[in-house]
Amino acid sequence: MLKKISLEKAVGTRLAHDITEIRPGEFKGAAFRKGHEVCHEDICHLQKLGKNHLYLIDLAEGEIHENQAATILAKSLAGEGIQWEDDPREGKIALHAACDGLLTVDAAALAAFNLVDEVMCATLHSHTLVAKGELVAATRAIPLVMQRAPVDRAAAIAAQNGGIITVKTLKKARAGLVVTGSEVFHGLIDDKFAPILTEKIQALGSNVAGISMAPDDEALIAAAILEHLDTGCDLLLLSGGMSVDPDDVTRKAIRAAGATEFYYGAAALPGAMFLVAYIDDVPLLGIPACGLHHRITVLDLVLPRILAGEKITSKELAFIGHGGLCKDCPECSYPHCPFGKGM
Repeated sequence: MLKKISLEKAVGTRLAHDITEIRPGEFKGAAFRKGHEVCHEDICHLQKLGKNHLYLIDLAEGEIHENQAATILAKSLAGEGIQWEDDPREGKIALHAACDGLLTVDAAALAAFNLVDEVMCATLHSHTLVAKGELVAATRAIPLVMQRAPVDRAAAIAAQNGGIITVKTLKKARAGLVVTGSEVFHGLIDDKFAPILTEKIQALGSNVAGISMAPDDEALIAAAILEHLDTGCDLLLLSGGMSVDPDDVTRKAIRAAGATEFYYGAAALPGAMFLVAYIDDVPLLGIPACGLHHRITVLDLVLPRILAGEKITSKELAFIGHGGLCKDCPECSYPHCPFGKGM
């Protein structure tokens, strides 16, 4: 319950909530924190903030203060790789990445959480690469005083699967590259794929353990795959040979090498002929020719997720479709653009 009192009568009382001050272009934050004891010198400042009255709080049974609610919400939202301080400001708590890695947001659970009255949480897009300490989400209780029941309901939704927001570190993979194409194998043209793929792998903290060239021959491509597996590679990238051209036999070679799972085609452009397969637990990524011509393709959306330990199947490749259309801007600004942001 809130009790309204004049500023003059508020001298000597303690503030029941933070009081926000906004100076456009300069400052937005708490001019006075919850618990501050009001003194005569504060009256003028409070009046300039538009405060002619203050409120005392006497919580009834079943009621909760915004700061206490924010703590409950943050604790339930935070999963693996998330850190936060139990120091609510204006009923709000920020959540930060506890490590470098890939942010994952359970979008369905987040929507269910936000459908609960008087609570909210906003996040960065799921599958965003973040750095340790980076702000990834914030939550708050919307009213100053609220019923405890909806807070507990929202917290239960958030905590169901160990938190809605997580950051997973990327594993340091030993990647093997297989560059296919008879024209490259026989030296008719220079290979351009291996340097591009090497740069992408190294940028994510992994290394290329070996590079092999193979002509458009199913048996030789399969042998190259098996050779990389025998040397301990735990990630394989195969370039070229992904189209419907009868000469493109890379897909057949992957099956011949023993792939037990095989997902061909991604709802993304560039990269529709992208392939994900698995031999035991080792992922094989097939990159179509668009990877030579476009700085960013579906590979840049999938590779961090693979390194974060996510299993990519036809479902994930289908969901990429929302936001999976690259605008092919004259000057690429990825990741600060819509590509891949609908996942």
